[in-house]
Amino acid sequence: MKGEYRKLNMKELETQQVQVAITNVMNMLQRPGQLEKVESYKQQYIRKKASAEALLKSAMQSQLNGFRDGLQLLKSSSQDMKDVEKILKQMNQLFTAVPDLHNKLSDVREENMRHSQYVTARENLKNIFQIPESVEKTKQWINEGKLLHTHQCLRDLENSRDELLFELHKLPNQSPHDTVMLKAYFSEVETLSKLLEKQLRLNLSQTLNAVRKKPTVIVTAFRIIKREEKADEEALKYAKNTGFMAPGRPKKWKDMCFEVLEKAVATRIEGTQIEGREDNKLWLIRYLELIRLLILEDLRVVKTLCVPCVPKEYNIIDRYIEMYNNCLSNQLNIIIENGLEGNEYVSVLSWTMNTYKGPELMGHPDLIEHTQNLGPLLNMDTLNNLQKKYLFNMENNYIEWLQKTLETEKNEWRSSNPPRSEMVLRTAGPSIVFEMIGQNLDVTKTINLELTNEALFLSIKHVENYAKMYREAISDFKNKHFEDRSQVPYFTQYMIATVNNCIQLVELGLQFIDKYSTGHSMELEIKKSNYKKIYINLRNQSCFYLLEEAFLDLDKHYDELFTSRWLNESLPLETISATLEDYFQDYNRLVDENFEYIMNEARNLVTKRYIVSMLQKKIVFKTYQDCLAAANQITKEANKLKSLFFSIAPNMKPSDNPLDIIGMLAEVFKSEDDMLSLDLHRLVEKYPDISEDHLSRLLYLRGDIPKSELRDKVNYVIKQKSTSSHQSIFSKIVFPKSLMQDIKSNIP
Repeated sequence: MKGEYRKLNMKELETQQVQVAITNVMNMLQRPGQLEKVESYKQQYIRKKASAEALLKSAMQSQLNGFRDGLQLLKSSSQDMKDVEKILKQMNQLFTAVPDLHNKLSDVREENMRHSQYVTARENLKNIFQIPESVEKTKQWINEGKLLHTHQCLRDLENSRDELLFELHKLPNQSPHDTVMLKAYFSEVETLSKLLEKQLRLNLSQTLNAVRKKPTVIVTAFRIIKREEKADEEALKYAKNTGFMAPGRPKKWKDMCFEVLEKAVATRIEGTQIEGREDNKLWLIRYLELIRLLILEDLRVVKTLCVPCVPKEYNIIDRYIEMYNNCLSNQLNIIIENGLEGNEYVSVLSWTMNTYKGPELMGHPDLIEHTQNLGPLLNMDTLNNLQKKYLFNMENNYIEWLQKTLETEKNEWRSSNPPRSEMVLRTAGPSIVFEMIGQNLDVTKTINLELTNEALFLSIKHVENYAKMYREAISDFKNKHFEDRSQVPYFTQYMIATVNNCIQLVELGLQFIDKYSTGHSMELEIKKSNYKKIYINLRNQSCFYLLEEAFLDLDKHYDELFTSRWLNESLPLETISATLEDYFQDYNRLVDENFEYIMNEARNLVTKRYIVSMLQKKIVFKTYQDCLAAANQITKEANKLKSLFFSIAPNMKPSDNPLDIIGMLAEVFKSEDDMLSLDLHRLVEKYPDISEDHLSRLLYLRGDIPKSELRDKVNYVIKQKSTSSHQSIFSKIVFPKSLMQDIKSNIP
């Protein structure tokens, strides 16, 4: 079936190829001109056919060669397998005879073992018989400082002992008695090793002094340690291969070496502390400076003198730097655990964070290449705890110092002497406060900027708390003074000084924030704004106390205004002006900013008190002529008050002068009936916070207007009033009972 299928496929392929050939011929001979090229086409296809046949023959030949080579390899492999099988059978026969051969050669093995032991014993006879002599000689060399000879002799003795012990170790049936006896015989060798180690420890403990005077001692010590380090490595490797470890190995003298060096470093650091807090308050500063000088000098010696004496792979300079860092860290931690006081926190923090890694010590040009990757002297937890304790102590000091400053200030207020000042009155309080803060921040700045920021914010916080205590003290001072004004003879002067102090505290506080803060942030601006606001509010309250004292003397004179007597004479206002002028002369001792503020407040208060006196229903002007006379008197007094303020404070802004209100109120008295509504509209338009009660009280003074008409005019004007939020004096004038209610209740 398969053969028939193949024949069928061949026929189909031939048919397909014939069809393809016919198609190609038809395509080539489509045009008449192509018939002339039939011969060339024929030759071309003959060449292609010959080429294809050559390629096919080459491929077939290659396949046949490969097949022939494969058959040859299979034939040779078959022969090799037969040879291997034959050899394996021979080896199997030989192995069966091995156990018998092993038993036959047992005598030879024992003889070989004895021969090996005899050879080893013979080679070490000299050392075996000369052990007492060698031990004594070695001890003498140790005493004479000939450590290289000592070590060579010690190594010979150790090698002899170890070779003999190894021979015993190789025996199949080891005799513990022989091993113990051999070790006991060589016991002095172990003693010599300990003596040499002791001498090396002594020499190494004096390394920094020895390299200055006799560096060969250190060179010898490290040569011996280097050799012993190599011997330890060989012993460990030998033990891994044979299971035999020489007695006393590994000696680990390299570890011993750095242990001794580190102990010597620790002793030098501890020994530098020659005094305590009870001996000298600056003991810690002196100790840290001595430590700095000691470490810098020692590390220079290590770099210049020790490095040439020590094998390079020991990295002696790096190891010494690490040892000094660790030992000093341990010593500082002990000092910190024993407790620090006052500026000792600053000394430790500043020295640790700045001096230690700065150019004066580990950052010195001679050492910087070796200390770039040096770890911190104190860990972050310790540093953070120190900083917290430092800020806590600073906070306690602020509380104590600010209370003392305030007590001094309060005692000064009650003294019988005025504040000492040529022009502007001040006390020493603000300067004392910020001198103390400046000292703390200057010291903190030597530590780092981050801690300085924290200390600055802490300082400002306590100055803000000082404002609260200051406010209470000022209020208490004012209250006691008003109870008996004879107790404090210089109340006005000290209140002026207090007002000036508030501005000085603002200025100094903002200066300190700008000076000691790093960068600008929204948080910082908010703190500055809040701080300023606190003391400006205190300044404003203190100014109010000043004016309150002045107006206590003026109350009875304001009560005399707008009375029947007032129409005929201006004596009350004359007295008021004279009193104000007298107080204002004292206010000249205020700084410009405070003087301008208090004069504005005084002008507002004078205006308010004058208007209150006007609207208190103490008088009624029954005729229009009386109203004109009152208007002229009011205008005259308003101008007099303006002149008073201008003479005292000529630089005050003339715009928005509250005294202008008095003039506008006088116009209401001058207005005839047909113009009254217009003047009221002007008044309400300019001062929209004027109330119905204010207008009612104002028109009530005009007795020539019936009450019913008064009510209508007020209602009409109030309805036309704008809803502006502009504030003036009227928003601060409130009477306990509304006059309009009385008028409405009395009108049928």
